[in-house]
Amino acid sequence: APPPHTTPTKSSHPETMADFAAAPEGDTAKGAKIFKTKCAQCHVTEMAHKQGPGLKGLFGRVSGTTEGFAYSAANKNKGVNWGEETLYDYLLNPKKYIPGTKMVFAGLKKPQDRADLIAYLKESTANA
Repeated sequence: APPPHTTPTKSSHPETMADFAAAPEGDTAKGAKIFKTKCAQCHVTEMAHKQGPGLKGLFGRVSGTTEGFAYSAANKNKGVNWGEETLYDYLLNPKKYIPGTKMVFAGLKKPQDRADLIAYLKESTANA
């Protein structure tokens, strides 16, 4: 008989909390709704700042580097290159991913919600 308690297998990125390779397929329409309810009070997908930085050109950008926004030292010093994998991990628990961040957001616990939001952000923040 198998042992009553098995430990989950480690992802190929031991420092990550969530592995995007195991993420469900994202739905941009659902992601747009999540953005509107969870993110839009502080962020826009354009290059304009509200309480949070503008997200235009997010993918491939390094954390804490957008001109004209006063980032926390933690965000600047983390030096994350934003992409699907890093966002999937970050959006699970922003304060754990970047301790000291000014972003007041508990995170999205459901893998589907994170995948949907990332699909939406990938489309809506692209530098077309």
